[in-house]
Amino acid sequence: MCFRINSFYTFVEIFFDMLIDTHSHIYSEDFNDDIEEVLQNAYNNDVKKIVLPNIDSGSIKRLLDLSNSYPHVCYPLMGLHPTSVSNDFKEELSVVEYWLDKQKFYGIGEIGIDLYWDRTYIEEQKEAFRYQIKLAKSRKLPIVIHVRESFNEVHEIVKEEQDGTLNGVFHCFSGDEVEAQKVIDLGFLLGIGGVVTYKNSSLCHILQNVNVNNLVLETDAPYLAPEPKRGRRNESAYLVYVAQKLSEVYQLSFKEIAEITTANARKMFGI
Repeated sequence: MCFRINSFYTFVEIFFDMLIDTHSHIYSEDFNDDIEEVLQNAYNNDVKKIVLPNIDSGSIKRLLDLSNSYPHVCYPLMGLHPTSVSNDFKEELSVVEYWLDKQKFYGIGEIGIDLYWDRTYIEEQKEAFRYQIKLAKSRKLPIVIHVRESFNEVHEIVKEEQDGTLNGVFHCFSGDEVEAQKVIDLGFLLGIGGVVTYKNSSLCHILQNVNVNNLVLETDAPYLAPEPKRGRRNESAYLVYVAQKLSEVYQLSFKEIAEITTANARKMFGI
Protein backbone atom coordinates (compact mmCIF):
# COMPACT_ATOMS: atom_id res chain seq x y z
CA MET A 1 0.00 0.00 0.00
CA CYS A 2 1.67 3.22 -1.16
CA PHE A 3 1.17 6.90 -0.54
CA ARG A 4 2.77 9.26 -3.07
CA ILE A 5 4.31 12.42 -1.68
CA ASN A 6 6.22 14.89 -3.89
CA SER A 7 6.23 12.41 -6.77
CA PHE A 8 7.57 9.65 -4.57
CA TYR A 9 6.24 7.59 -1.66
CA THR A 10 6.19 6.34 1.84
CA PHE A 11 4.43 3.15 2.75
CA VAL A 12 3.03 0.79 5.34
CA GLU A 13 5.50 -2.06 5.97
CA ILE A 14 5.04 -5.06 3.69
CA PHE A 15 6.58 -8.26 5.02
CA PHE A 16 6.19 -10.51 2.00
CA ASP A 17 7.49 -10.57 -1.58
CA MET A 18 9.90 -7.77 -0.70
CA LEU A 19 13.59 -7.57 -1.50
CA ILE A 20 16.22 -5.66 0.47
CA ASP A 21 19.29 -4.35 -1.32
CA THR A 22 21.86 -4.68 1.45
CA HIS A 23 24.61 -2.78 -0.36
CA SER A 24 24.05 0.16 -2.68
CA HIS A 25 25.78 3.48 -3.36
CA ILE A 26 22.87 5.23 -5.06
CA TYR A 27 23.79 8.37 -3.15
CA SER A 28 26.84 8.73 -5.41
CA GLU A 29 27.15 11.41 -8.08
CA ASP A 30 26.24 8.80 -10.71
CA PHE A 31 22.61 9.28 -9.64
CA ASN A 32 22.48 13.05 -9.32
CA ASP A 33 20.16 13.51 -12.30
CA ASP A 34 17.60 10.75 -11.72
CA ILE A 35 17.60 9.56 -8.11
CA GLU A 36 13.80 9.74 -7.75
CA GLU A 37 13.38 7.63 -10.87
CA VAL A 38 15.95 5.14 -9.56
CA LEU A 39 14.12 4.85 -6.26
CA GLN A 40 10.78 4.48 -8.02
CA ASN A 41 12.23 1.77 -10.26
CA ALA A 42 13.43 -0.08 -7.17
CA TYR A 43 10.01 0.16 -5.54
CA ASN A 44 8.28 -1.01 -8.71
CA ASN A 45 10.52 -4.08 -8.66
CA ASP A 46 9.71 -4.86 -5.00
CA VAL A 47 13.07 -3.56 -3.73
CA LYS A 48 11.61 -1.52 -0.91
CA LYS A 49 14.55 -1.09 1.42
CA ILE A 50 18.10 -0.13 0.47
CA VAL A 51 21.14 -0.17 2.76
CA LEU A 52 23.71 2.54 2.02
CA PRO A 53 27.32 1.93 3.12
CA ASN A 54 29.54 4.99 3.42
CA ILE A 55 32.89 5.48 1.65
CA ASP A 56 34.71 8.30 3.46
CA SER A 57 34.26 11.85 4.75
CA GLY A 58 33.64 13.12 1.23
CA SER A 59 30.57 10.96 0.72
CA ILE A 60 28.78 11.58 4.02
CA LYS A 61 26.72 14.60 2.97
CA ARG A 62 25.24 12.84 -0.06
CA LEU A 63 24.65 9.69 2.01
CA LEU A 64 22.78 11.55 4.74
CA ASP A 65 20.86 13.80 2.37
CA LEU A 66 19.42 10.76 0.63
CA SER A 67 18.71 8.69 3.74
CA ASN A 68 17.13 11.66 5.52
CA SER A 69 14.94 12.40 2.48
CA TYR A 70 13.69 8.80 2.26
CA PRO A 71 14.02 7.38 5.79
CA HIS A 72 11.60 4.49 5.20
CA VAL A 73 13.57 3.33 2.17
CA CYS A 74 17.24 4.18 2.67
CA TYR A 75 19.21 2.98 5.70
CA PRO A 76 22.67 4.54 6.18
CA LEU A 77 25.85 2.88 7.44
CA MET A 78 28.93 4.73 8.62
CA GLY A 79 32.50 3.69 7.95
CA LEU A 80 35.77 4.24 6.11
CA HIS A 81 36.32 2.25 2.91
CA PRO A 82 39.74 0.60 2.68
CA THR A 83 40.61 2.28 -0.61
CA SER A 84 40.18 5.63 1.14
CA VAL A 85 42.75 4.72 3.80
CA SER A 86 45.96 6.72 3.51
CA ASN A 87 48.23 8.81 5.75
CA ASP A 88 45.26 10.72 7.17
CA PHE A 89 43.21 7.64 8.09
CA LYS A 90 43.08 8.53 11.77
CA GLU A 91 41.44 11.85 10.93
CA GLU A 92 38.95 9.97 8.77
CA LEU A 93 38.21 7.58 11.63
CA SER A 94 37.54 10.51 13.94
CA VAL A 95 34.90 11.69 11.44
CA VAL A 96 33.34 8.21 11.51
CA GLU A 97 33.14 8.33 15.31
CA TYR A 98 31.72 11.85 15.26
CA TRP A 99 28.79 10.79 13.09
CA LEU A 100 28.20 7.56 14.97
CA ASP A 101 27.68 9.65 18.08
CA LYS A 102 25.49 12.17 16.27
CA GLN A 103 22.72 10.08 14.71
CA LYS A 104 21.44 6.57 14.09
CA PHE A 105 23.23 4.24 11.72
CA TYR A 106 22.38 0.63 11.01
CA GLY A 107 25.90 -0.74 10.78
CA ILE A 108 29.58 -0.01 10.25
CA GLY A 109 30.58 -0.11 6.63
CA GLU A 110 31.97 -0.27 4.15
CA ILE A 111 35.14 -1.44 5.87
CA GLY A 112 37.79 -4.06 5.21
CA ILE A 113 40.99 -4.54 3.24
CA ASP A 114 41.62 -4.01 -0.48
CA LEU A 115 44.96 -5.15 -1.89
CA TYR A 116 43.92 -5.17 -5.53
CA TRP A 117 44.82 -1.62 -6.47
CA ASP A 118 47.60 -0.75 -4.06
CA ARG A 119 49.43 -2.37 -1.15
CA THR A 120 51.11 0.86 0.02
CA TYR A 121 48.84 1.29 3.04
CA ILE A 122 48.30 -2.34 3.96
CA GLU A 123 49.22 -1.84 7.62
CA GLU A 124 47.06 1.28 7.86
CA GLN A 125 44.18 -0.62 6.27
CA LYS A 126 44.53 -3.38 8.86
CA GLU A 127 44.60 -0.87 11.70
CA ALA A 128 41.58 1.02 10.36
CA PHE A 129 39.68 -2.23 9.85
CA ARG A 130 40.35 -3.50 13.35
CA TYR A 131 39.51 -0.13 14.88
CA GLN A 132 36.14 -0.02 13.13
CA ILE A 133 35.38 -3.57 14.19
CA LYS A 134 35.85 -2.45 17.77
CA LEU A 135 33.53 0.49 17.14
CA ALA A 136 30.93 -1.95 15.87
CA LYS A 137 31.23 -4.22 18.89
CA SER A 138 30.99 -1.33 21.34
CA ARG A 139 27.81 -0.11 19.61
CA LYS A 140 26.36 -3.57 18.91
CA LEU A 141 26.25 -2.93 15.16
CA PRO A 142 26.90 -5.30 12.25
CA ILE A 143 29.82 -4.73 9.91
CA VAL A 144 29.86 -4.78 6.11
CA ILE A 145 33.22 -6.06 4.91
CA HIS A 146 34.95 -5.22 1.64
CA VAL A 147 37.34 -8.01 0.62
CA ARG A 148 39.48 -7.78 -2.50
CA GLU A 149 42.62 -9.86 -2.89
CA SER A 150 42.65 -9.94 0.91
CA PHE A 151 40.54 -12.83 2.18
CA ASN A 152 43.25 -14.31 4.41
CA GLU A 153 44.10 -10.96 5.98
CA VAL A 154 40.44 -10.11 6.59
CA HIS A 155 39.58 -13.55 7.91
CA GLU A 156 42.46 -13.50 10.38
CA ILE A 157 41.42 -10.15 11.86
CA VAL A 158 37.72 -11.01 12.07
CA LYS A 159 38.51 -14.36 13.68
CA GLU A 160 40.70 -12.66 16.28
CA GLU A 161 38.02 -10.05 17.00
CA GLN A 162 35.07 -12.46 17.09
CA ASP A 163 33.92 -12.71 20.69
CA GLY A 164 30.43 -13.95 19.97
CA THR A 165 28.95 -10.47 19.56
CA LEU A 166 30.30 -9.61 16.12
CA ASN A 167 28.17 -10.17 13.04
CA GLY A 168 27.77 -8.84 9.55
CA VAL A 169 28.30 -9.67 5.90
CA PHE A 170 31.20 -10.36 3.57
CA HIS A 171 30.16 -7.99 0.79
CA CYS A 172 30.31 -9.09 -2.84
CA PHE A 173 31.37 -12.62 -2.00
CA SER A 174 33.15 -14.28 -4.90
CA GLY A 175 35.36 -16.81 -3.13
CA ASP A 176 35.43 -20.60 -3.21
CA GLU A 177 33.63 -23.20 -1.09
CA VAL A 178 36.35 -23.24 1.56
CA GLU A 179 36.19 -19.47 1.98
CA ALA A 180 32.39 -19.56 2.07
CA GLN A 181 32.49 -22.05 4.92
CA LYS A 182 35.05 -19.95 6.80
CA VAL A 183 32.74 -16.93 6.54
CA ILE A 184 29.79 -18.95 7.81
CA ASP A 185 31.86 -20.42 10.65
CA LEU A 186 32.61 -16.86 11.78
CA GLY A 187 28.87 -16.24 12.10
CA PHE A 188 28.73 -13.99 9.03
CA LEU A 189 26.53 -13.89 5.95
CA LEU A 190 27.56 -13.86 2.30
CA GLY A 191 26.54 -10.84 0.23
CA ILE A 192 25.51 -12.03 -3.23
CA GLY A 193 25.20 -9.63 -6.14
CA GLY A 194 25.42 -9.42 -9.90
CA VAL A 195 28.51 -11.62 -10.20
CA VAL A 196 26.35 -14.72 -9.62
CA THR A 197 24.61 -14.02 -12.95
CA TYR A 198 27.80 -13.84 -15.04
CA LYS A 199 28.42 -16.68 -17.46
CA ASN A 200 32.12 -16.80 -16.63
CA SER A 201 31.53 -16.92 -12.86
CA SER A 202 31.65 -20.15 -10.86
CA LEU A 203 29.75 -18.58 -7.97
CA CYS A 204 26.42 -20.20 -8.81
CA HIS A 205 28.09 -23.63 -8.61
CA ILE A 206 29.80 -22.79 -5.31
CA LEU A 207 26.52 -21.64 -3.80
CA GLN A 208 24.91 -25.01 -4.49
CA ASN A 209 26.91 -26.22 -1.48
CA VAL A 210 25.96 -23.20 0.69
CA ASN A 211 22.69 -23.05 2.58
CA VAL A 212 20.52 -20.19 1.29
CA ASN A 213 19.92 -19.16 4.91
CA ASN A 214 23.47 -17.79 4.91
CA LEU A 215 22.84 -15.22 2.17
CA VAL A 216 21.71 -11.65 1.70
CA LEU A 217 21.21 -9.88 -1.63
CA GLU A 218 22.99 -6.76 -2.84
CA THR A 219 23.69 -4.74 -5.97
CA ASP A 220 26.76 -2.62 -5.14
CA ALA A 221 25.18 -0.01 -7.42
CA PRO A 222 26.43 1.69 -9.53
CA TYR A 223 28.90 -1.17 -10.02
CA LEU A 224 28.62 -4.83 -11.09
CA ALA A 225 25.30 -4.73 -12.90
CA PRO A 226 23.87 -8.25 -13.37
CA GLU A 227 23.00 -9.93 -16.62
CA PRO A 228 21.16 -8.82 -18.72
CA LYS A 229 22.15 -5.28 -17.65
CA ARG A 230 25.89 -5.95 -17.48
CA GLY A 231 27.97 -3.03 -18.71
CA ARG A 232 25.38 -0.45 -17.67
CA ARG A 233 25.11 1.60 -14.51
CA ASN A 234 23.78 -0.73 -11.84
CA GLU A 235 20.82 0.27 -9.68
CA SER A 236 18.80 -1.28 -6.88
CA ALA A 237 15.93 -2.30 -9.18
CA TYR A 238 18.25 -4.82 -10.81
CA LEU A 239 18.34 -6.86 -7.61
CA VAL A 240 15.48 -8.88 -9.11
CA TYR A 241 17.94 -10.50 -11.53
CA VAL A 242 20.09 -11.68 -8.64
CA ALA A 243 17.05 -13.11 -6.87
CA GLN A 244 15.91 -14.82 -10.06
CA LYS A 245 19.32 -16.44 -10.51
CA LEU A 246 19.32 -17.70 -6.93
CA SER A 247 15.84 -19.08 -7.50
CA GLU A 248 17.37 -21.22 -10.27
CA VAL A 249 20.40 -22.20 -8.20
CA TYR A 250 18.37 -23.36 -5.19
CA GLN A 251 15.28 -24.56 -7.08
CA LEU A 252 13.15 -22.32 -4.89
CA SER A 253 10.46 -19.87 -5.89
CA PHE A 254 11.25 -16.17 -6.20
CA LYS A 255 8.96 -15.62 -3.22
CA GLU A 256 10.96 -18.06 -1.07
CA ILE A 257 14.27 -16.42 -2.00
CA ALA A 258 12.77 -13.02 -1.17
CA GLU A 259 11.40 -14.18 2.17
CA ILE A 260 14.63 -15.86 3.29
CA THR A 261 17.06 -13.14 2.26
CA THR A 262 14.79 -10.34 3.47
CA ALA A 263 14.48 -12.00 6.89
CA ASN A 264 18.27 -12.32 7.04
CA ALA A 265 18.76 -8.66 6.16
CA ARG A 266 16.13 -7.46 8.63
CA LYS A 267 17.69 -9.45 11.44
CA MET A 268 21.23 -8.32 10.69
CA PHE A 269 20.53 -4.60 10.28
CA GLY A 270 17.58 -4.32 12.65
CA ILE A 271 15.19 -2.93 10.01
